[in-house]
Parts: sequence; structure tokens; C-alpha cells
Amino acid sequence: MKKIILSAVILATMAAACGGGEGEKKTEGDSTAAKPAATSGTDNSANPDYQKGLALVGQYQCITCHKIDEKLTGPAYRDVAKKYAGADDATITKLANKVISGGSGVWGDVPMTPHPNVSEADAKAMVKYVLLLNK
Repeated sequence: MKKIILSAVILATMAAACGGGEGEKKTEGDSTAAKPAATSGTDNSANPDYQKGLALVGQYQCITCHKIDEKLTGPAYRDVAKKYAGADDATITKLANKVISGGSGVWGDVPMTPHPNVSEADAKAMVKYVLLLNK
């Protein structure tokens, strides 16, 4: 019985950490909300792709596993942006589908959790945001 309860608690914790964040609103005073990134030489803050993607990254709690300049469970956003610098529409679609379906092997053995609740349009907006973080 203890094993069942412990397993249920662990499973619920993992699900909450990688949840979709639907219905959750981040406020400016919330320390877990995504913050605008400082970029070298380029101010993306007025870019609509940047604004929309930044909001969605906070909404879907991507910062649970990713940071802008630091590898956590997943790769740093800047590392992704450097790897896919100059990405075309096909690459953006491929990366958006990776956000939705999850998987592993590109950035190591730790799998990215699938996010089936993220629409393709939202996933593309988040990918475009990340790609704007290339120094």
C-alpha cells in the first residue's frame, strides 16, 4: 500500500513539474515567470514573435526545464538558438513538432516530455522566440 501511495505522489509531482500551465497566470511579481532576455546588440523586446513566445514559455512552464543561458534538464535556449541559427520554416515546424511530441537524442539522453496540449501555432511561436535569443 505504501508503494502505491508513494508511486502516486511521485507521478503527480512529475506531472505537475511538466504541466501545461493552462489556467495559470503569471504576474510580474511572480519569480517563476519568464523574464525578457538580454541580447547582445539586438533589442527583440518590440518584436511580436519575441513577445508572444515569451508569454507562451511562461504559460507552458518551459522554464521548469530550460533557462536562457544555463542548461538545466533541457538545453539552454541560447544553445538551441545557436544550433539552429538561420532556421527556415521547415526547421521551425520540425522543432515545433519536437516540442509537442517530445523525445531524446538531440541534446543528450534525457527525454523531453511530450506536450500534446500545446498547439502547433503556440509551439512555433515559442520556437521563434527561442531562435531570437541567438547572440
